Amino acid sequence: MRICAVIPAAGASRRFGLGDKLGQDLGGRALLLRTVELFTKRDEVSAIVVAGPADEDDFEQFRERYGAQLGFHGVRIVPGGRIERWETVKLALAAVPEDATHIAVHDAARPAASDELIDRIFEAAKVHDAVIPGLTVTATVKRVSEATVTAAEDDALASAILGDAGSEAVSARVVEATLPRDRLVLVQTPQVFAADLLRRAYAEIDPAGTTDDSSVVERLGEAVVVVEGDPRNIKVTTPEDLAMVRSLLGARPPAERPAHKRF
Repeated sequence: MRICAVIPAAGASRRFGLGDKLGQDLGGRALLLRTVELFTKRDEVSAIVVAGPADEDDFEQFRERYGAQLGFHGVRIVPGGRIERWETVKLALAAVPEDATHIAVHDAARPAASDELIDRIFEAAKVHDAVIPGLTVTATVKRVSEATVTAAEDDALASAILGDAGSEAVSARVVEATLPRDRLVLVQTPQVFAADLLRRAYAEIDPAGTTDDSSVVERLGEAVVVVEGDPRNIKVTTPEDLAMVRSLLGARPPAERPAHKRF
């Protein structure tokens, strides 16, 4: 196999709330670099493409910040999409070398994927054209209303739901149904595809509304197989996620390290 790793890194990190999520310090290296390094020493990986912001000025700042270190690893940096993740992946596919037999798409904000997990996915990709990692759902899953209720809007309903808390301005949503969790999985990355399959899926299918690449392949009518994921493979979305990843990787926050070891 000759795998090209595609890493979408064009998101605005709005839910993170503490500035540049991908630039957060993880043991003296930016989170994005820790993610890229998951693939730099893999014999199966022959190329890496990182897709940054779409805006020209933002892309130049991105390249100035990460270009030298990514270039050291032979990474190609290209502009990504403006709104949806699939836009970024579709644009990045144009930079994938023609001799790549497989494409592995991995979230830029998942720096803690283990070697064992990547081994498992790559092995499965030798015999399956579309492989994704997933975690079995063990918690109860409920579907809730889109709208919220508060005491101010409906005192009786809010009090029934919230009890004493109904007297405060606490927002809540109403349970519409409890869903069976049998055979449900929480999907992670990296997701690995035969290169011609993923290219064909993005060329022939309208990916609007999809949130991962396997969904695009599914719309093409092709089979996607799931291997066991890893609960440590956390996607950093909030500051709390970052704290958990630091703990998993043994990377102390910058304030807790000597100044000469910070960046």
